[in-house]
Amino acid sequence: MTAHDSNTQRLGGIVGMKLSAMMFLQFFLWGAWYVTMGPFMGEASMSSETIGWASSVGPIAAIVSPFFLGLFADRYFATEKILGVLHLLGGVCLCLAPMAAEQSSSLFIGAILLHMLCYMPTLGLTNTLAMHNMTDAEKQFPLIRVFGTVGWIAAGIAISSLAYDKSANMFYLAGGSGLLLGLYSFFLPHTPPPAKGQKFSAKDAVGFDALSLMKDRSFAVFAVCSFLICIPLAAYYSFAGKFVGEMGIENIGQTMSYGQMSEVVFMVVMPLFFARLGVKWMLAVGMLAWVARYGFFAGAADEQIKWMVLSGIVLHGICYDFFFVTGQIYTDQVSGAKIRGQAQGFLVLITQGLGMLIGAQLSGKLVGKFTTTVGEVSTTDWNTVWMYPAVFSLVILVIFVVLFSSKKSGGESAESAD
Repeated sequence: MTAHDSNTQRLGGIVGMKLSAMMFLQFFLWGAWYVTMGPFMGEASMSSETIGWASSVGPIAAIVSPFFLGLFADRYFATEKILGVLHLLGGVCLCLAPMAAEQSSSLFIGAILLHMLCYMPTLGLTNTLAMHNMTDAEKQFPLIRVFGTVGWIAAGIAISSLAYDKSANMFYLAGGSGLLLGLYSFFLPHTPPPAKGQKFSAKDAVGFDALSLMKDRSFAVFAVCSFLICIPLAAYYSFAGKFVGEMGIENIGQTMSYGQMSEVVFMVVMPLFFARLGVKWMLAVGMLAWVARYGFFAGAADEQIKWMVLSGIVLHGICYDFFFVTGQIYTDQVSGAKIRGQAQGFLVLITQGLGMLIGAQLSGKLVGKFTTTVGEVSTTDWNTVWMYPAVFSLVILVIFVVLFSSKKSGGESAESAD
């Protein structure tokens, strides 16, 4: 038994609490501003195109972060130290965002971009730190990671309880939690750089070797459909908060957190569905949930039907767990140990990076096209806006169901049920 294993076992309870608190703060920070940024920008009279650009900075940072992690974080610095520095810098940027917004929308987007460039690498760093300090990551990590979802939920409730749903104060709350997490990070268990001494490879960082998986038709269909489906998905992350506010719901942050509450529920029951449905139909149900969500939003728009709005939000559990989590599991199944990490990085690049980036840009233009302004009053035709991603998602779903098979090349089943 190594000294690390002995120390982890001896301090298991303390380490677990430290890691749980880290995950809680990690996602409290994100949930405290990201969901309600759209309503804040709308209140500040920023255009839909500007909101689209603000929603694009996350995907841009997701594309850049693998290079940062591969070049610096994984090779030269202890994980807890670089985690602390990034959160301190990112927290400062968020605290400066309201002042930047008072000057110009461009400066505001710049502040948000700088924050996300600091924040996105920490998503991988927290996972790395947590797994390094566990004795059985497969069993222990989900129990630690769920505190991140709890943190996101707590952030939404806090934002609404403090009436920060459209206020610049959301950025001070989020930035303050980032500064707190930055300081706290230095007291996390020591985690040396996992790739110390290894040579950096750009093709490894973007998962270049994972492109060999595209020779398999089903994985190629999965990858292309995953990329395409993330284009309409971005409309939810960019404009759902603003839409909820215009539907007459005041507690935007708390209402949007219902999606994370359902995520916890469906994560618990997901193994049961997985055993019965298998990869193909889990992914298909996840895509269908996005179609239904946008259908609910479109149907609710004209009459402000709140139960349809809430139904669309609560579907988040199926939308996220059945699609993204199942996609990660499928990628792990087909990639093999040698390129597993690269394959997961490739999946993140084409979905959370490229797909969401294109989607954020297009959704901003879409909302701008169907928004009319008379004097100082702007009105958006949300019914038409939401029908576009609903139809787009439906087309991708049909293509996926027709072309995808979860059988490995050679006829071996990739999972127990199809």
